[in-house]
Order: sequence, then C-alpha cells, then structure tokens
Amino acid sequence: HFCSKCCIKSAQMCLTGQYIHFQVHKCALSSNNSMVCFHCNSYCKLDSGWVRSVRPQKENLFLHVNDGSSLQSLQVVASSELNHRLLTFGSAVEISGSLVTSPSRKQEVELQADQIDVVGECNPVDFPFKIKKKHGLEYIRQFPHLRCRTNAFSSLLRIRSEATAAIQQYFKEKGFIQVHTPVLTSNDCEGAGELFQVEVSSKNQDEEGHQHFFSVPAYLTVSGQLHLEVMAGAFPGVYTFGPTFRAENSQSRRHLAEFYMVEAEISFTQSLEDLMKVMEDLFRSTTEHLLDQCPEDVALYHKHVITYTEAINILNSSSKKFAFKTDWGCDLQTEHEKYLVKHCGDFPLFVTDYPYALKPFYARDNQDQPLHTAAAVDLLVPGVGEMCGGSLREDRLDLLKTRLAQAGLDEAYGWYLDLRRFGSVPHGGFGMGFERYLQCVLGVDNIKDVIPFPRYSRSCLL
Repeated sequence: HFCSKCCIKSAQMCLTGQYIHFQVHKCALSSNNSMVCFHCNSYCKLDSGWVRSVRPQKENLFLHVNDGSSLQSLQVVASSELNHRLLTFGSAVEISGSLVTSPSRKQEVELQADQIDVVGECNPVDFPFKIKKKHGLEYIRQFPHLRCRTNAFSSLLRIRSEATAAIQQYFKEKGFIQVHTPVLTSNDCEGAGELFQVEVSSKNQDEEGHQHFFSVPAYLTVSGQLHLEVMAGAFPGVYTFGPTFRAENSQSRRHLAEFYMVEAEISFTQSLEDLMKVMEDLFRSTTEHLLDQCPEDVALYHKHVITYTEAINILNSSSKKFAFKTDWGCDLQTEHEKYLVKHCGDFPLFVTDYPYALKPFYARDNQDQPLHTAAAVDLLVPGVGEMCGGSLREDRLDLLKTRLAQAGLDEAYGWYLDLRRFGSVPHGGFGMGFERYLQCVLGVDNIKDVIPFPRYSRSCLL
C-alpha cells in the first residue's frame, strides 16, 4: 500500500501512534485501515463493513457503513452510478476512496467512494431487523445469531471486551497471579446442590466396571474459589475469570445457568476492610476505564457500609410490604437488596456480618454469640442488588473441622483441611458476577441482554 502522490523512503508513525515501516514510501497504515501520507497530507481509504443505511439521490448515493469498531458509522458519498440493487441495509461491502473533511456538522470526515463492492448480500425483507425501527432488547434476544448486528448489542460486546481487559489489567497491576481453575470438578463449592452433573453420552461401563468417567461424580463448576484457596497457600494474591454454571430452575431477570465470574483470593489478611478495598478498587478502576474517566460519574463510588443486623432493622422499620420475610436470620432477597440501596441514596452499599448459618462452611466465624455471625460481605449496587460476595476464610483448623463434620463433609473435604495444616495463612476472597456488573454500569434490566448466548431454564439456543 502506498500513496500515489508521493513515494519517499522512510518509516513513519500513523495517526493512532502505531509505527509501521515501509521500504519505499512515506505512508503508514492506521488501525482503521486508512493509508495516511504525512508528506502530502492526503488520505486513501479501504473501508469494509456492513451497511446501516442507504439513501440514493438523483446524482449522489449516501451510505452509512459500520465495521463494528465503534457505535458511530462512517458516511460514504458516491456517484449514483455506483448504486446497485444488492446494496441494501445489512449487506457487507468493501469501499475504496478518499477520506475527506465533511461539510456536514454531523461528522468530521466522510469517505468519497470510487468503488463499492458488495461482498455479502442481505435481503432486507427477510432480515429480522428493520432499518428505521427501534427494536427492544426482548425482541432481539430471539435472534442470538444476529443480534450482534444491532447497535445495542454491538455496543454491549465492545463494553464486555473493554471491561474484561480492564479487570485483567487491574489484577496484573496489583500483582495478582491468574489461575485457570477447572470447569470440571468433583466439588460443590456453594453446597447448595444446584449442579450440572457431567456424564459421557454413552451410559456403558468401562472395562473395570466404573460408571463414572472420572471414577467419581463430576460437575460443571459453580465457583473457582476452592481451587483459588489451594493457590493462596503459595501466592499473596490470586484470581480467576471464567465461566461458571448453576442449575437454578429460574427464568428471572437475575439468573443465568451459565455466566462469568471474577473471583479473587487474598492471603495474609484478617480484615474485611482489605477485601472491601479490593472490591471497591476493582469496581472503580474498571468503571473508570469504561467511562473514560468522566468526572461526572465519580459520584457513583460513594460508599456506604452497614451490617446485616442494621439492614434487617432498616427493612423492618420500612412501611413497604415485602413478599419475603425480613426476620433476622433470613437471607436477603433481591427486593430487600434493591430497597436497601435506594434507602442509602442509590449508591453502592456494603452489607457485612451475615448470620453464620447462612454462609458456607469456609466463611470465618465471628464468634459473637448470641448473634453468631460470619465475617462475610456483599456489595449491593443500584438496579441489580448483589454484585459481589466475599468473606474471610476460616483459617482455624479446629473450627473448620467442626463445621465440616456438622455438615457431613469432613471426608469429602479432607484435602481442604490439609490446606490449613501445612503453612496456612489468614486469607479471604470474593466473587463478582461479570454480567451483573455490566447490568449495573449499563442500566440493563435483564441479565440475558448482557451476555452473547444466554443459557437458562428451558432455553439453550445455538
């Protein structure tokens, strides 16, 4: 590729700051596929994308073409002679021409096309999305194979990508080690029994008479926490970011059968404040990255902290009638969580010190009878409710053995007790529902609209 107006031996930097070396000319290929000549300041463009609008006129043809890199489409101006019956909404095109300053205030530049090639046809009659109609999220959810073509969902996918990168960058900068925890496991981390059991398609026994492929029942993971605790015995900070699965027979707006979790484990800590700081910093840095450091959004990070007992008192003093009980010892439901967030000014809210009986065996006992609470914390956010949940882990071997014995899990989790016997340190961790984070940031009501291919009860399209 080179600019026909000049040919000078040099290597230059493109407008986006990327160095591209050329042997026989002074042009640089920018990330948006532009040929930029710094000697004569002219532009040559090869644009590929999908047509978002077609507006033919007597002498000119106007197109809007989008390549998925941003919400904004590129306006293309061409001679009416380049119009073609296959040039329709949704069709894929390749266009060559010159990128020039636009006379319109609606865009800074436009592409004056010399050639337009339709490389992928699209029948606008059969295409489920119409050019001038605004489709709701519930409608486009019916087309998981096509909804990435819509503005709403292409934006969501770019945001997921940026949020993923920001989360990974945060943990990298803080010195955490990423661990690829297994998807297949013999553990039920949450102890709730909401598991997908994995079996081979053939039910035949093997030569030794084993009915299970792994000799023990295997499940899709509900959490990577227990595996992270293994690694927390060797590293001060570890995390994992991957798919998790829950066999909850629910089609509510808050539940998925497959979703992504960000989970972290921090060693050498006996303080919930340490966990809360990481949770808050992760939320803050990721959101600042997505919002490109917008000052008006700083108010989102005002923090409130209340105990579970204080939360129950707030609920019981309310005049609102709740569908679920608000007695001390009852788990907080979504309606409770959303009310508490609104009560505290619609800011993110930490709730700490939950009843010991509500938390899994690994949560640290506060030993604060008669209440008897666990050193656990949830982060509640506007519009969603619980987004993060974490706890200090029980590092006292005698208390952990007693708790496992009471739950009938002492044999199954003998290996977990070994973690406390050999060089154990005080530690704690948390998990953040990635899709719920996106719901909070984007204000999306239904969790099924922030994941590319939603899996839930009685639905596994594609």
